[in-house]
Amino acid sequence: MSAGHLLVVDDDQAILDLLTDFLSEHGFTVATATDGRTMGQAFDARSFDLVILDVKLPGEDGLSLAARLRATADIPIVMLTGQGGDIDRIVGLELGADDYVVKPFNPRELLARIKAVLRRSRGTDAPRGEGERPDRRRFRGWEVDLSTRVLTGPDGRPVSLTQGEFNLLEALVRAPNRILSRDQLLAMTRLTDSDVFDRTIDVLILRLRRKIEPNPKTPSLIRTERGLGYVFAADVETV
Repeated sequence: MSAGHLLVVDDDQAILDLLTDFLSEHGFTVATATDGRTMGQAFDARSFDLVILDVKLPGEDGLSLAARLRATADIPIVMLTGQGGDIDRIVGLELGADDYVVKPFNPRELLARIKAVLRRSRGTDAPRGEGERPDRRRFRGWEVDLSTRVLTGPDGRPVSLTQGEFNLLEALVRAPNRILSRDQLLAMTRLTDSDVFDRTIDVLILRLRRKIEPNPKTPSLIRTERGLGYVFAADVETV
């Protein structure tokens, strides 16, 4: 049984060949594309569990394609960026990418990132035991189910979150009305890899504010404590 269906989008045929062989050896079904047009054709033909998307592509670049994907689907996205591409990584996270790997990369590192993102997307980081009660939290009309990883808005509709956004929200609702530093939030969201950069948490905070704050420009739920970190300024009820 396949470990998952992956789409690799890169215009370097050597990388496509390498990743197709390597990821297939580890149980994945792999399809490839070289640009936005062939990526669209691949999605027309079938669905995928995760996309590996290079930033530098001919025609429409990977950042634009990531934004287009995120606008229409919740599929996990792992970006491939060049060395020193901090701006690409920041923008990629802002657009909704779930993780990134810097070229040149070790295929085993990419494999580990893929598996981690898929575990989070499938809600299997901490599987619930048989008979275990759901773990739900409520705040200001919102409800978040930490077991099924579903956020429901005050209007009763589910709100789509990426894995990183949900992990951040989980960290915040587990420690309401406490100042949490960026380092604490990095650890609590499991973003502790060596190439995580200083703005990672800030970018995730910005994205999450856009989804749960009444007015993201004057946030009242996720409050900034200058020089210290962030506070989730809400009473959280366990239900």
